[in-house]
Amino acid sequence: TGRTITFGQLAGAIRLAASGLAKRGFKKGDVFAIYLPNLPEYAVAFHAVATLGGINTTVNPLYTAHELAHQLTDSGASFVLTIPMFLDVAKAAAAEAGGIKEIFVLGEAEGATPFADLLKSDGQLPSVEIDPYEDLVVLPYSSGTTGLPKGVMLTHHNLVSNISQCENMQFGPGLELVSDDVVLGLLPFFHIYGMQVLMNLYPSIGGTVVTLPRFDLEASLKLIQEYRMRRLYFVPPIVLALAKHPLVDQYDLSSVEVILSGAAPLGADLA
Repeated sequence: TGRTITFGQLAGAIRLAASGLAKRGFKKGDVFAIYLPNLPEYAVAFHAVATLGGINTTVNPLYTAHELAHQLTDSGASFVLTIPMFLDVAKAAAAEAGGIKEIFVLGEAEGATPFADLLKSDGQLPSVEIDPYEDLVVLPYSSGTTGLPKGVMLTHHNLVSNISQCENMQFGPGLELVSDDVVLGLLPFFHIYGMQVLMNLYPSIGGTVVTLPRFDLEASLKLIQEYRMRRLYFVPPIVLALAKHPLVDQYDLSSVEVILSGAAPLGADLA
């Protein structure tokens, strides 16, 4: 969209959102469902919840109302954040699940509270004691290939340790992560892969994340070329598209030094 958010603006928005949530009764141990595509507000909500000692549960934006209701019930969520396009599904899921106190929406839509209302708070935060080794911060859900999706219980320490691991992955001289790196925020933030290596890792090193709410090959290629991206984090189908699609030849991808693929096996012919 061309929107830009500085680190100072991000930190300020996180504090205001956390303050606004606290004033609505959200407290340590409460669960907040994020039902969004990849947008900058994802990080604002995620870290606002973490600031209060709350637990995020990150939701696949392709879920049906029934699938979402299962996750809301299983996680014990009491608040939901979504976009107007997904609001009908969120309302139906909330009605099925029960226990949802409030639905927030980016922008405005009937029957939901604008997320922007949280940012009108005074920024005052309650005192919260967080044990990083014991207190949960996120419940991402498994794919459910062997049954219903299950919440994966991750603590603050789990996430920070994983970010440290990612920061210290060695790819050779000159390939270290640096603060002027720009990365394509394409992998979904609801999944642990995109959540950690994109939404959390790059801001932690001072890097820039360019978010894409959905996969678009041409838009991705334009952004890689425009921002001279060095590292790409993808899944096998996207790597296959890069290897085979004729559009790729129309763009200058000479800046790319490393492509990392995860979440599924990558065939030897592409590796």
